[in-house]
Amino acid sequence: MPWLLVKAWLLPLPNTLQEQADEAVNLAFEGVIIYVDQIGKPTQFIASGWHSKELKIPANPHALYKLASISKLYDAVAATKLVRQGRLDLDNTVAFYLPDLVGEIDNANEITLRMMIQHRSGIPNFTDSPDFWASPSETFEESIALIKDQPANFEPGQDYEYCNTNYLLLNKIMDNTLEYPNFQFIQEEILNPLNLNHTYASLKEVNIDDVMSGYHVGHPYDLKTDDHGMLATAKDVGIFIRALNNGSVFQEGEQDIYSSIYEYEHSGWVPGYQSFAKHYKDLDAVVVTFYSTTDKDLIYWNLSEIINSRIVKILKE
Repeated sequence: MPWLLVKAWLLPLPNTLQEQADEAVNLAFEGVIIYVDQIGKPTQFIASGWHSKELKIPANPHALYKLASISKLYDAVAATKLVRQGRLDLDNTVAFYLPDLVGEIDNANEITLRMMIQHRSGIPNFTDSPDFWASPSETFEESIALIKDQPANFEPGQDYEYCNTNYLLLNKIMDNTLEYPNFQFIQEEILNPLNLNHTYASLKEVNIDDVMSGYHVGHPYDLKTDDHGMLATAKDVGIFIRALNNGSVFQEGEQDIYSSIYEYEHSGWVPGYQSFAKHYKDLDAVVVTFYSTTDKDLIYWNLSEIINSRIVKILKE
């Protein structure tokens, strides 16, 4: 185990979340944001380090941040609502929804929408392509081309493997079904009812100065201008996670569908950005943490998880 992780485990537990955020920056991270919504206690907004190291702007707990795979929770809720409305069917296949991919994706006639949402499709992960993050694909066609004609990793429904291709396909299916970009549906059905006014589909919709900088070990530049999908403030994510877990994001009949297909917490990673969002039932607390440094060996990811566990210990004490 790298000494950095050992040190993080052995350091005395701080008394406050601010001290823990400062410690995380002293250990490794360029910037940290912590948001805690605990029932019966004041909401906590914590930041440490840099919003922009180059411009010497301190970290801001209300900054926009790249959510990476936390966005899958929003996608799964949107799919649930479309299923409840009868516009999607969890048991229909890739072949049914995207017939052009038959013969290009193994088992397209057997892989169902449910399997994709649950990461049980066996489709190869397009972001595992060699050097993907050095030059990411930008369109659906470019992304799906990275795994076309590759053999399945396992038979549909027979195993589990986290795979971004599943949600690439899910988003395409929702776009086709709606006949407009599915983020508009997310906006209308999820964000607006919860008054989430600081959640966006992409960098194109925001002032870049509002976005927290992200850094990757060994890469000399700020990565904030790389567009990797949804952005939001920690508060907006926290409100969504609360609504997801208490069921208020759902209409009648939707929560049973959602519970049968996906989870209630998530984390995310893209170069420069690590994000975590979870509701801790025993504390009735939603905790959202953002860490603006990554590395190729995922040592910083493991460090993030250690710090997350220490945050929960501080809340318990």
